Amino acid sequence: MKQLNKYPFGVLILFMLLNAVTVLGQKKGTNIGDIAPNIKLRNPEGKAIELESLRGQLVLIDFWASWCPPCRRENPYVVDTYNSFKDMEFKGGKGFTIYSVSLDKKQAAWKHAIEDDQLSWPYHVSDLAGWNSRAAAMYGVNGIPMNFLIDKDGVIIAKNLRGQNLKATLQGLIK
Repeated sequence: MKQLNKYPFGVLILFMLLNAVTVLGQKKGTNIGDIAPNIKLRNPEGKAIELESLRGQLVLIDFWASWCPPCRRENPYVVDTYNSFKDMEFKGGKGFTIYSVSLDKKQAAWKHAIEDDQLSWPYHVSDLAGWNSRAAAMYGVNGIPMNFLIDKDGVIIAKNLRGQNLKATLQGLIK
């Protein structure tokens, strides 16, 4: 203990933090190469679903809302991509799924949009807080649609893939 007393307390804290970062390997954040922050929100039936529960697959974290015309225009591309790639083997994971985060405030509108746009994947979540969504704040979402593609380990490998760019990116990741 005498050896530690020669260092100021702040230096010891800094050393411990740097050591923790080294042990964890990667930082959490929203840049490519970061581990995507975990999201835990409720689906339309009230069941909590954690993003981290989808580890092992490629996951598109898709921020959208029923009231957003560009989101609704993008949905057919997202549906087609999901249907084309959901059962594929990838370099960065087995299978592909979508974790849809809605910025709706009205549950009925959200549920109707899921049905109307035939968003058939099982992972739809929201806190029904609109632009005050905790998940949107955590990811720095300031416009929608916005998305993040993460690999089997939760590492962000691409951002804002729209239309055919999403399909092309997934095509390039097939084993």
